[in-house]
Amino acid sequence: MQHILLIEDDPELAGYLTDFLRDEGYAVTHALGQTDGLKAFRAGQFDCLLLDLSLQDGNGFSICAAIRQESDIPVLFLTASADEACTVTGLELGADDYIGKPFRPRELIARMKNAMRKHSRKSSLLTLGSIRLDPERGTVSKDGAELILSALEYRLLLIFMTNKGQLLTRERLIDELWSASGEFVSDNTLTVYIKRLRERIEQDAQAPHLILTVRGMGYKAVDG
Repeated sequence: MQHILLIEDDPELAGYLTDFLRDEGYAVTHALGQTDGLKAFRAGQFDCLLLDLSLQDGNGFSICAAIRQESDIPVLFLTASADEACTVTGLELGADDYIGKPFRPRELIARMKNAMRKHSRKSSLLTLGSIRLDPERGTVSKDGAELILSALEYRLLLIFMTNKGQLLTRERLIDELWSASGEFVSDNTLTVYIKRLRERIEQDAQAPHLILTVRGMGYKAVDG
């Protein structure tokens, strides 16, 4: 069940939305303002945030900015303001959508689902420093520019990125590459391909910051 955090200081609207969303199969946590909202966000796991722009103890912009420092959760602003500047400010702070009051409940559900679908696709991306790998499309980019890797380079990078922060021994890397490719991978082959991969993804392959050598033990991928 998807869990929605609603931060809204109008008790009547909040009650209506809470009941409606629960009838639609969502779990809902309601907070009245900025302080309680941030506390609830940090204490729970949520799939989407519905955020009123005007709150008694702050504003939605401040909450959105604080949450964007910690999470990429979908954020939808609910507001009676039709001011274009407010809309632009919210979107620039990282909000996913802006819904004017009064709104149709079914439209809200549709926009929530759309934001959560986009988030789901985005969260499948793997990152390592400025490197982005999309397992669904089999693509890799560095600083926004696509990298063309050989099949073995791609598999090696995928292993590192799916095990980021973990020590990987040479034996494990060889086993995983061998099983993935169906071809024999020797110790020398691994050395060559780690060198090649560093040349492709590191700013300086001679002083790597993304794929580190742990002397006498193996390798570790870090964000640099």
